[in-house]
Amino acid sequence: MIAEADPPRVPVGTRLRDELGPPRIVRRLGSSPRSLVWLVEFAGSPAIVKQVTGGPDAADRFTREVTALRLAARARPPVVPEVLGTDREAGVMVLEHLASRRPGRDWAVGYARGLARLHATTTERDAGLLPGHAGPGAQDAAGFLNLAGQLGIRATPLVEAELDGLCGRLRAPGSALLHGDPCPGNDLYAGGQVRFVDLEQACLGDGVVELAYLRIGFPTCWCVTRLPGPARDEAELAYLEQWRAETGREPDGDLADACAGWLIQGDALVERAFRGQADHLALAVQHDWHWGTTGARGRLLHRTAVVAERTGPGTRLAHLGRLCRELLDSMRRHWPEAAGLPLPAVRTLTS
Repeated sequence: MIAEADPPRVPVGTRLRDELGPPRIVRRLGSSPRSLVWLVEFAGSPAIVKQVTGGPDAADRFTREVTALRLAARARPPVVPEVLGTDREAGVMVLEHLASRRPGRDWAVGYARGLARLHATTTERDAGLLPGHAGPGAQDAAGFLNLAGQLGIRATPLVEAELDGLCGRLRAPGSALLHGDPCPGNDLYAGGQVRFVDLEQACLGDGVVELAYLRIGFPTCWCVTRLPGPARDEAELAYLEQWRAETGREPDGDLADACAGWLIQGDALVERAFRGQADHLALAVQHDWHWGTTGARGRLLHRTAVVAERTGPGTRLAHLGRLCRELLDSMRRHWPEAAGLPLPAVRTLTS
């Protein structure tokens, strides 16, 4: 039996009711702590009602998500759910309901192609419609060098110069529509295509920053995982092929740069509610903590190994690469109990 909507619980106001009809609750859905989500029926058709809540930035997150969804609606076939209605004052959006299925074992390829299609929906003409991606800066580089020093690795001026150049490149303007948190679970598989949801952190930047998720291990996600090498390589190739097909050009950024950028950001070791509050790289030296599928030190071990592998002699981050190889050995000596990233389990999704 489908229960009648209780207006205080499902904040669908008069205007949305006039546009869509009276809502009937099917059930409350799981969501992040900063949103409320319901599966609802309007005139017998299912839809998702999402209310962005929590914190002084709720209005900004609402605006970001709705703007990003409308920009991404340019994609054909669709790469996001359709926006059926909004109520800005209440922070409510009504979205197309997607009947998702369980991803296959090769989900990373579909994910990567979908990510490329999402990224390609915006161009330079869309500048200013969303915030620009904020890459790492001087404070992040200093925190990383401090981490190395605490583990007995001395950085040379050449490393410092490479980090300065890295931060400059990663803070350059970009025009791709970045999801902001493209984690497993924010991708739904419906009608043979991937659709992305929860774009509250969407921004404009370099798509390679999010392509790097496949290699660096989904750095902003609780469900951080390590893809097997062949699956990762196939997915990265699929992204590049799709990007070229959509745009007719090569990506602007560099994958080694993007991976190094995630390594030096201490805030990528904690969930969003705790970011910007401490030097989390320094804290990881003092003690480990668990978030989702592994600990902070496990994340650092994996990311350091990835950057060490991608920045060999002759690359523009060669000196950083040498430091990372020394740092990796030191981490293993100091943190013998730290586990690396788990391989992804068989994924399941609920509609």
